[in-house]
Amino acid sequence: MANGFFTVPKAINEPVRDYAPGSKERTNLLAMYKKMHKESVDIPVYIGAEEIRTGKTGNIHPPHDIKHSLGQFHQADQVLVEKAVSVALKARDKWATMPWEERAAIFLRAAELLAGPYRDKLNAATMLAQSKNVFQAEIDAACELIDFFRFNVQFMTEIYENQPDSAPGIWNRMEYRPLEGFIYAITPFNFTSIAGNLPAAPALMGNVVIWKPARTQMYSANIIMQLFKEAGLPDGVINMITGRSSMITEVVMKHPEFAGVHFTGSTQVFKSFWKLIGNNMIDYKYYPRIVGETGGKDFVWAHPSANAAQVATALSRGAFEYQGQKCSAASRAYIPKSMWKEVRKILTEQIDSMKMGSPEDTSNFINAVIDQSSFDNLTSFIDNAKKDKNAEVIIGGDYSDEVGYFIRPTVILTTDPHYVTMEEELFGPVLTIYVYEDKKWESTLETLNKTSPYALTGAIFSNDRYAAEIATKKLVDAAGNFYINDKPTGAVVGQQPFGGARGSGTNDKAGSVWNLLRWVNTRTIKETFNPPTDYRYPFLG
Repeated sequence: MANGFFTVPKAINEPVRDYAPGSKERTNLLAMYKKMHKESVDIPVYIGAEEIRTGKTGNIHPPHDIKHSLGQFHQADQVLVEKAVSVALKARDKWATMPWEERAAIFLRAAELLAGPYRDKLNAATMLAQSKNVFQAEIDAACELIDFFRFNVQFMTEIYENQPDSAPGIWNRMEYRPLEGFIYAITPFNFTSIAGNLPAAPALMGNVVIWKPARTQMYSANIIMQLFKEAGLPDGVINMITGRSSMITEVVMKHPEFAGVHFTGSTQVFKSFWKLIGNNMIDYKYYPRIVGETGGKDFVWAHPSANAAQVATALSRGAFEYQGQKCSAASRAYIPKSMWKEVRKILTEQIDSMKMGSPEDTSNFINAVIDQSSFDNLTSFIDNAKKDKNAEVIIGGDYSDEVGYFIRPTVILTTDPHYVTMEEELFGPVLTIYVYEDKKWESTLETLNKTSPYALTGAIFSNDRYAAEIATKKLVDAAGNFYINDKPTGAVVGQQPFGGARGSGTNDKAGSVWNLLRWVNTRTIKETFNPPTDYRYPFLG
């Protein structure tokens, strides 16, 4: 066996393609979109080397074209879930002992395959079945997932390089190994990159994984599994299953070999996991690692010194890119009275210019929300705001589910900083604004900080550095990702590690060494080269 201190390629962020009119990349991507739109997929359950088609299926429809079918996915029953766990544990024997550079090579290869032959396919799938426009798909499905693969490999080596000091005559070493048992990864619909990273990060560190994608993300999840296989990931390391969520979770989290959960989704679901895990602690072989990124009620606060055009643009982009279906999306804003007239004018002009429709038309900034349930929930809040005395829909408010789940970007103006849409997570293209008296900017910060149970992202705008410093200090616990003079979305792997606290999760920062550290056990080894031969210490003499 060859030995060496291996140095991995330095991670760099994948350049974002602009898909300009007439460009080859735009032509190729739209051709792939049209090709896949015409095809019908039959997505299996992936357990080890098997692709299992159970006959119990769920249908896949583009959210922007709900009468069109993209195919179906097969769902697992309890027997198959138990089989997946058994297969994963069997695969662990070889995977956990594979040299780290071999694991690294698999995910570095996955990055290159995604940057090349898989790029159009995964982007088009994200556009089709998750209704993302071409730019949102590019920065998510292609670039961010490539970045996760590359940077996680680099972060892994940084972890392994962290070694203790040694005194004379002694050699201290720190050994990093995967967790015993298996990891359960549950991923959301809104980011293809998160869907790929949540199972991949623990697997890179030598763990085996049961992966349950969201039903509304199965189309692109299937391509991620194909990518893993072509990159050389051994069978059984990541097993993809779908089915009744409560059943899968019950089976997985009751298993004695359950070692941890990697989750992105709702706060309520994540809290239920803690209760389930607590109830099962007596049966576990290990203390499970619980890692989750959950809800957000993300804010934009403007000081009277801020630039109105910059604030308005942060709101239009931060609130309405990908229809506001980002856990980081701007959902509530606090604007000083002296600035409000200009902010409102610019914001209205920008939103009125936003085209809405299918992602196939690249001039559409707004596409559809993910499904009927989301559509019904969001429109109920809009309808209530139209009737409530302390709220007013000042922009948008129109919607239709005749062709797809389309909701116009909607802005609600409220006179109550605790109005329901200032506090509850909506997860859609709805922004609520509260206008405050300029002289009350500091007390408004205190209101902002106490309003929401979440602490994921937030942004402040100020050209007064003293005010910016005060806001940064007062809001120290209000957001895990904090932005000064920028929108609260768009965290980049390797630049802004992502995650929040309070009701927003465990703040383990996806795409960082801190997240990867959650998927390893450590062993300290002390070797003494000339051990003593007498128990007596010098002080006894």
